Amino acid sequence: MPAHTTRNTERGRRITRTIKVADVPAWIDFPDAAQVSQLRRTVTDNGAITVEVDYLITSANHTTAPLKRPAAWVQGRWSIENRLHWVQDVTFAEDGSGIRTGQAPRVMATCRNLVIGMLRTTGWDNIAAGLRHHTRHPDHALKLVLTS
Repeated sequence: MPAHTTRNTERGRRITRTIKVADVPAWIDFPDAAQVSQLRRTVTDNGAITVEVDYLITSANHTTAPLKRPAAWVQGRWSIENRLHWVQDVTFAEDGSGIRTGQAPRVMATCRNLVIGMLRTTGWDNIAAGLRHHTRHPDHALKLVLTS
């Protein structure tokens, strides 16, 4: 089975990613599936080794999704996780929210996403810093809301 391996260092951690791709076996009953992939990540952080394995099924064939592309898709998913969900969990403490009934959780998530989007479109990569800035300068916050 063909494999592609990359090695790099991120935030002081050594990360090895190996992806293996194969045609979908006949016994997988998944509509339009063309390829299956296994992505294995081995992370070494301060001597501690963790291994994570993800499996992917795609309708893209070898021509439209060569070996490296499914790995990029997975990394793209983590980019979304880091840029949005991490901000929601850490900066807005969304997981600890006591809002749990009716439409309120969805409304609050929409408001938080709106704030994240407005801050990002005005150049704030660090959402926590953007929130602190606008807390100290309410006139800037009002301008942001009125012009976004």
